[in-house]
Amino acid sequence: MNTDKIIITDMGSDSSNKSSKNSILCLGIESSCDETSAAIVDNNKNILSHIIYSQIPEHQQYGGVVPELAARAHILAIDEVIKTTLARANKTIDDIDVIAATAGPGLIGGVLVGWMAATGIANATNKPLVAVNHLEGHALVPRLKSTSATDSSTNLNVEFPYLLMLASGGHCQILLVHGVGKYELIGQTLDDSAGEAFDKIAKMLGLGYPGGPIVDKRAQNGDKKRFHFPRPLCDKPGCDFSFSGIKTAARILLDKTPKGDINDKFIDDFCASFQSSVVDCIINRLNNALHDERVKSATPKTLVVAGGVAKNSAIRGAMEQLANKFNMQFAAPPMNLCTDNGAMIAWAGIENFNIGNIVHEPVAPRPRWPLTEL
Repeated sequence: MNTDKIIITDMGSDSSNKSSKNSILCLGIESSCDETSAAIVDNNKNILSHIIYSQIPEHQQYGGVVPELAARAHILAIDEVIKTTLARANKTIDDIDVIAATAGPGLIGGVLVGWMAATGIANATNKPLVAVNHLEGHALVPRLKSTSATDSSTNLNVEFPYLLMLASGGHCQILLVHGVGKYELIGQTLDDSAGEAFDKIAKMLGLGYPGGPIVDKRAQNGDKKRFHFPRPLCDKPGCDFSFSGIKTAARILLDKTPKGDINDKFIDDFCASFQSSVVDCIINRLNNALHDERVKSATPKTLVVAGGVAKNSAIRGAMEQLANKFNMQFAAPPMNLCTDNGAMIAWAGIENFNIGNIVHEPVAPRPRWPLTEL
């Protein structure tokens, strides 16, 4: 790892760094996996600044995130990321009203880095501190509409309750979101997450890391009907997922295929066929969820996708069609707010601060923290 220089990315803002005098400003810090990120967001849904330091180059050679390397990289980057976030917003720490940080779930070494930084700032400045559940950050960020977005699905007023498909590298759940801190689990994966399956397929094909965006891009040029992959549980009632069988079928097919036959056309068709099976499973389970009595009685008006897998074009498209079928609106975060980021933590911090959910006693960061335990 090159420790001489930390290269950070300015994700831009939606507000030209302007906020009304009466706005609440929240500094959000995220460090749960392989991004060190911070953002300043106000309670009028303006992103004043948003900075990310991505560790992808450090982990690519290993084909996945190495926890020890991730924690070290967070330590090296966290101060610079926070200072740059304040500078890009033309703010000092005195201008900030609330501090928020991920307190779990995630790789505990990384979570500790961000949480201790936030705790130190809050204690030194006597500002309120919010312990954000990382998954709640994903769950609530579709409510942070992007005024610069051109995709209509990212610029909606998402009101409670809504039905959420939360899909990332580590999680895959269908949740009925009744409000801040109020989540009802409708379905979840019984084994692998969708994001993990995408990453594993990319690794099998030697496409690099992270795999999800690469598989999606290759699939757009492929024939999704060339190969048949199973659709686990799609002939069963309920809303739970299973993706391990698709991954195993992919491994068996690759093992049976002569190496000379694995060319660009093969890889494109393989990715398209695999992705089609994942999309079919997601839509099948969501369709069941929309017929579930718990969901029907709540009458959600919006179908939402969030998490890193929400960047997948096929999943977004299929979910939008499903929403139209049920006369619902479809919502998704802007692409830059799908993967882990500080803006979603800052917004979740504001949402929790608005209902008085701040830290009064010491908080121990958690590697596991289900949304249903909020």
